[in-house]
Amino acid sequence: MSTRLTTYFKLHKFSILFVFFSLVFYYTLAYQLERIDFIKLLTLFLALFFFYLKLIQFEKWNYRFLLAAGILARVVFLPMEPHLSQDFYRFIWDGELVSNFMNPYVEVPNILIKQPDLIIANAQELYMGMGDLSARHYSNYPPLNQLLFALAALLGGKTVLGSIIAMRSIIILADIGIFYFGRKLLKKLNCSPHLIFWYFLNPLVIVELTGNLHFEGAMLFFFVWSMYLLSIKKWQWAAVVFGCSISIKLVPLLFLPLFLNYLGVKRSILFYIIVLSTLILSFAPFYTFEFVSNYSQTLSLWFSNFEFNAGIYNLIKQIAVHFDQKPWEFIKTYGKITPLITVSVVLLLTFFGKNRNLLGLMTSMMWALTIYYLISTTVHPWYIVFLVLLASFTSYRYALIWSAAIILSYFAYSQVDFKENLLLLAIEYISVLGFICYEFFAHPNKK
Repeated sequence: MSTRLTTYFKLHKFSILFVFFSLVFYYTLAYQLERIDFIKLLTLFLALFFFYLKLIQFEKWNYRFLLAAGILARVVFLPMEPHLSQDFYRFIWDGELVSNFMNPYVEVPNILIKQPDLIIANAQELYMGMGDLSARHYSNYPPLNQLLFALAALLGGKTVLGSIIAMRSIIILADIGIFYFGRKLLKKLNCSPHLIFWYFLNPLVIVELTGNLHFEGAMLFFFVWSMYLLSIKKWQWAAVVFGCSISIKLVPLLFLPLFLNYLGVKRSILFYIIVLSTLILSFAPFYTFEFVSNYSQTLSLWFSNFEFNAGIYNLIKQIAVHFDQKPWEFIKTYGKITPLITVSVVLLLTFFGKNRNLLGLMTSMMWALTIYYLISTTVHPWYIVFLVLLASFTSYRYALIWSAAIILSYFAYSQVDFKENLLLLAIEYISVLGFICYEFFAHPNKK
């Protein structure tokens, strides 16, 4: 036995060392890093990306080794309270509401906290932790996501740390599910199954989902499961599962028109009916007269009030300000135009994209989402995780560049007033757009 272990170590010694140092760096990032220390954060991320690339280069056919490495990296974060994001406080707050049969869409936290008989466990800690911005708005998380929050609250034993561990366990299981269905889907598409590791081992994916407890992974689990069901011709079940994906995060709604060429008109109509029925059914337990107004009001804020790590928007805003446009007025105007541009792009891809096969369909999804993020006013780091997954099924790799370059946006977290550095943002977007141009024009025949 010792001889076999010695031989294995000799054959994989560099990969084992890469995994070991990755775990050390993930541990450092999780437990020994303050959000204001941008240089340390950047250094750790860059080192983790180096190990990530080398592990896939050396061990891409050794899926058990890489699967174990990805799981271990996630387990490192298990009992850690996130410090790069405070969103988890709102997740637990909403979960406590739902688990106590209260509707998170009809009351804002800064009103509820004034109730003397509020039954939310750890209410004051959660309220203070989520921050004023979250506390004064209605919840914007879709219903299936709310049920996952409630499950975490129930499993958490009325403690914040318990809820964190429960949420993290759900997210880790979702990522393992993405690996499972993603690998099967790649095989069905006659692609190398090792490509799923571009997602599964990506440091941004590990830190933002498992580390910072964002539920994009749960959405992507249902999304990739749905794509797999489509690949084996079970489009009715695929529609149900796709509806579940939307019910965790609304982003996949963007892709619905793209199915028209893939499924044909008749099947597409039935597909849409099943998806929307699933979505409506998931919203039904939360429906009240106030719900539609509150939820649409909250969603509209993302287009017309918030800005973070924006690309094209920042460029246009600087030009507009130069011509005496007021920034707070400009973002409202820009926010009205963004959805129109996004819908136009999706419709162009619907009628002119190569969507008759699943690879072409997923490539159109990738371009639609890419353009949406490029023109958005708000692009949080965890948003790019969806692009990383889609890139795993195509020959384009600019999403991987973006997943590394977006680390520069963390600079704002190191500032007391969260002021962004436009030079760093310019470096991020120039590198991404430059690589997109290189891939698109230097290799025009890519899938």
